[in-house]
Amino acid sequence: MARIITIVNQKGGVGKTTTAINLSASLSFLGKRSLLIDTDTQGNTSSGLGFDKNELENTVYEVLTSQCGIRDSIIHTDLENLDIIGSNINLAGASVELVNIPERERILKNALKEVNDEYDFILIDSPPSLGLITLNNLTAAESVLIPLQCEYFALEGMSELLDTIFLVQKNLNPDLTIEGILMTMYDQRTNLSKQVVAEVKNYFGDKVYNTIIPRNVKLGEAPSFGKPSILYAPESTGAVAYMDLAREVIIHE
Repeated sequence: MARIITIVNQKGGVGKTTTAINLSASLSFLGKRSLLIDTDTQGNTSSGLGFDKNELENTVYEVLTSQCGIRDSIIHTDLENLDIIGSNINLAGASVELVNIPERERILKNALKEVNDEYDFILIDSPPSLGLITLNNLTAAESVLIPLQCEYFALEGMSELLDTIFLVQKNLNPDLTIEGILMTMYDQRTNLSKQVVAEVKNYFGDKVYNTIIPRNVKLGEAPSFGKPSILYAPESTGAVAYMDLAREVIIHE
């Protein structure tokens, strides 16, 4: 049975998609059968793994709107153990189309039941919002991974996100837990980064991963080549950090 982890933060630019791509790739590199689901209309997770998002025939949109089965949307990547369900702009209308569907928050959860036994990990990259798609992701998941950038307003909006998680726990998914808080975009040269990490650890305690993702040029370059950092620049500090994170996530089993 797969561990299903939703990567979520309603703020953009916190390293959410970078984490989705590189954590799933690192898990697969370590021998874990992994499925990555892109649920952002921008489709950056899909293009970051080398797929033309506009050429995808079946995406998460078709799955959510019952236009195809989940197996028909799964694509194999260049990594042996990593599959992906892509996304593109078609997903933008899904929230409106699903609004009158019974159990609309559980559509993804129900779809995943068909493939749960085929993977060790299912990672879901959420859009930068707390709408119906993110609610589907939170309802489908066992746990939530929250990326936080090492910047001044890191904790801004966290109370809203935690309130949403609490409501999902109360009404839709009582077993949902916080997998961990991941500090991203860390610059060891600045006191600010160190102060933010200290503040977050003081607030969340042992929920904060030991692994911290540094600011790294190679992490930023890799998506333009359609590769995760483990394939593009495996010895870069970013790639090494995500491998460390993958090992830390596996230990949580």
